[in-house]
Amino acid sequence: MTKTKSTKTKLGISIGDPNGIGIEVILRTLADNRLMELFTPIIFGGKSIILSQTKTFQFQDLKFNFIESVEDAKNGQINVVTVCDESFEQNFGNESGEAGKISFESLSAAVKSLKSNEINALVTAPINKNAIQSADFEFPGHTEYLQQQDEASDSLMLMLSDSARIGVVTGHVPLAEVGKQLTDELILAKLTILNKSLKEDFSIRKPKIAVMGLNPHAGDNGLFGKEEQELIIPAINQAKSIGILAFGPYAADGFFGSNAYAKFDGILAMYHDQGLIPAKSFSFGSGVNFTAGLSFIRTSPDHGTAFEISGQGVADEGSFRTALYTAIELCKNRELNAELAEGALVVNKSRN
Repeated sequence: MTKTKSTKTKLGISIGDPNGIGIEVILRTLADNRLMELFTPIIFGGKSIILSQTKTFQFQDLKFNFIESVEDAKNGQINVVTVCDESFEQNFGNESGEAGKISFESLSAAVKSLKSNEINALVTAPINKNAIQSADFEFPGHTEYLQQQDEASDSLMLMLSDSARIGVVTGHVPLAEVGKQLTDELILAKLTILNKSLKEDFSIRKPKIAVMGLNPHAGDNGLFGKEEQELIIPAINQAKSIGILAFGPYAADGFFGSNAYAKFDGILAMYHDQGLIPAKSFSFGSGVNFTAGLSFIRTSPDHGTAFEISGQGVADEGSFRTALYTAIELCKNRELNAELAEGALVVNKSRN
């Protein structure tokens, strides 16, 4: 998908579940008006919801540009596109179908603008994965929904921090199903996405990727399981045959415990907690979730709705702020690498 060129990045922001901390961390982040020099924020929400929480969290000094269309967005202002039901009754910390409906209306409107190139990237505030379920949203989470909307054959949940970039082969699936879903083809597909993203989104020319084992001690030569020998090692060998610098499989406990992760540009874990436990240990409160493998850019904070503290005014906006910065950086990297690839193609054609 070709993005509209702009001197200032237009970042779309979905508000997540309004009964959680999503809107609070958005407001806390945008209260620093210096950010307006870096990008143009476009929140997909509703006037009454935004103003209500602005009052709750005492950000009355914030000025909004309430608009009906992204086309009316202005640089230097916090733009809010009205897309949600304005009759919503706030109930912090409580799961409700009405709140889930609001979160979906915000997300779907933001994705529509993203697909039509009205915005350059999307930053999503946390949803409640149960409350959002409906006939229009029957997915385990953001990642699967965005993949379907992009009509992409596959995608990769990639957790980012200053310490590591960690992807997972199987995402939001029960642990009992992980072994049943793993195939060498799936592992190779995720390795391919990760390798491509490290090059195009992070500008790493020859990325080195570490692959985790599934079983304790990476199977210990088949003593604790055959998946390493039958699935993971064949996938690594296939990856090497097509130029991907993949290594492993490594036992996850020793790999992360010994700082071996610092030697690699990317890490591929086999299942959700194997990857997200170290990812959040590295950077809880400042990490970022990036959906790799899509034609557009989407980031999010590394936390959930945090119902237990919502409405109390104590939410930490650090991770959300980093998600905004990361989205801007990824936009620039992807544009630059696309230009370099286009330039190389022109040079090659001229030589021929």
